[in-house]
Amino acid sequence: MGSSVPHHRTSQSKIKLIVLMGATGSGKSLLSIDLASHFRHSQIVNSDKMQLFSGLDITTNKIPLDERKGLPHFLLGEFHSIEADVAASQFRSVAGSTIVDIASRGNLPLLVGGSNTFIHALLVETFDPEEDVFAESGYPSHVLRYDCCFLWVDMAWSVLTEYLCKRVDEMLDSGMFEELAQFYDPTKAGVKVGLRKAIGVPEFDAYFRKYPPWESPKNGVVPGKDSDPIQREAYEEAVREIKDNTCRLANRQIGKILRLKEAGWDLARLDATATFQVLMKKKQPPASVEAELEWREIWEREVMEPSVKIVKRFLEE
Repeated sequence: MGSSVPHHRTSQSKIKLIVLMGATGSGKSLLSIDLASHFRHSQIVNSDKMQLFSGLDITTNKIPLDERKGLPHFLLGEFHSIEADVAASQFRSVAGSTIVDIASRGNLPLLVGGSNTFIHALLVETFDPEEDVFAESGYPSHVLRYDCCFLWVDMAWSVLTEYLCKRVDEMLDSGMFEELAQFYDPTKAGVKVGLRKAIGVPEFDAYFRKYPPWESPKNGVVPGKDSDPIQREAYEEAVREIKDNTCRLANRQIGKILRLKEAGWDLARLDATATFQVLMKKKQPPASVEAELEWREIWEREVMEPSVKIVKRFLEE
């Protein structure tokens, strides 16, 4: 049953904000949907840098419409100028206005995403766009302009990397290659701004330079095992690079989260290791109803229920 714990604020108090953090692929989107379904009037604000842009929905792993359960999502695919970066100061302004608007209507804002540089820029009381707080000599601020409840979804590194590699395969099965073939523009090859920074774009740009999609219909689809072996190897090399770069991204994200924790951010860690171990077994044939129920039960017990307790306590303060 959904919770109706009041979360209004007075004009003298800070806005209450739920912040879901974690590496890419750790289950943040799933938890955001579960929490927003439980706490009525919750509205989700995206803080993933690449998901801000419209387009490449599979490549950037945007949560599909049918999985959003009709819940309001903000700043998800709303930036249409894909040829320009979104600055941290710009995100601070736009997301800040969105959060104020959500709270002013008596709703609960839920910030979700893996771009920790943007999260820091948004949340801190004083932001200096010239300072890289995550540089070796930098230091994140712990003075925040919102009353925040931090939930950090984490798991064992070995499980996360295995899952991320499997997720890339699933994204390719869902049409990621074909999406990138349509997106490819030889005049933009090597240009890394805006949406073109998304993992998958530069890796497959190198492939499409050798095998332009418009030269042959077969170049616009995944080369099968009976395809030209050189072309197949070029495809597999691009996939390996995507998997490696995704794992490197996750490692950097975790490093930044640990820096924020060291700086005094009160992060409640939720361990999703067991959930994802079972989830990966579920994806192996033959699939079973029992495996589906098992991973969901573990998720409810070890991630969802503790999160609900933490958020409820926070809203009642």
